[in-house]
Amino acid sequence: MDDLNRALEQIGSIRRQVARSTEFRGYGPATLAATGVFAIAAAGVQARSLPGAASRIPAYLGIWITTAVLSATLIGVHTYLRARRVHSGMADEMLRIAVEQFLPSAAAGSLITFVLVHDAPAAMWMLPGLWQVTFSLGVFSSCRFLPRPMAAAGVWYLLTGLFCLSLADARAFSPWAMGIPYGAGQLLVAGILLFNKREAGDER
Repeated sequence: MDDLNRALEQIGSIRRQVARSTEFRGYGPATLAATGVFAIAAAGVQARSLPGAASRIPAYLGIWITTAVLSATLIGVHTYLRARRVHSGMADEMLRIAVEQFLPSAAAGSLITFVLVHDAPAAMWMLPGLWQVTFSLGVFSSCRFLPRPMAAAGVWYLLTGLFCLSLADARAFSPWAMGIPYGAGQLLVAGILLFNKREAGDER
């Protein structure tokens, strides 16, 4: 029985090593592009229904947190189904690694939001920029698991986040301070995944 347990542990270790060295193909380009469209649509909703967002923070948060939850749910469901189809027996391990890569940045963004809302409302103008910076860290963390050009998306989110922070006032609450970074950023991610998919197909 001890020999069997050791053999199973070794097999599990080998599977984890293989999973960590395999490119994750669970993210679908169309799904990521759809989340970019969500961001642009949310910016449009804010522009039409929420002028002066700096003085209406709960409504502002409602728009963008709802958009984030919808996007995360769509990506999560589709990624789970796609990974099971693409990675087959390795799907569980690949999904676990994918979550591990991005979860810290998502948790950091959530905690930053809570702290600013609860303890530092005067600094709320920093929130859009901080969201983008923490998102960029999640992208960078995932890069070793994704196509190498994905680093460009991380750079995009980092630069747009820093730009929002440089505004240093209520201009950071402009709908397009979120709509353009996330809309263009997710479309960039989708384009990289699509190009990589086609390149892999050409190689085969």
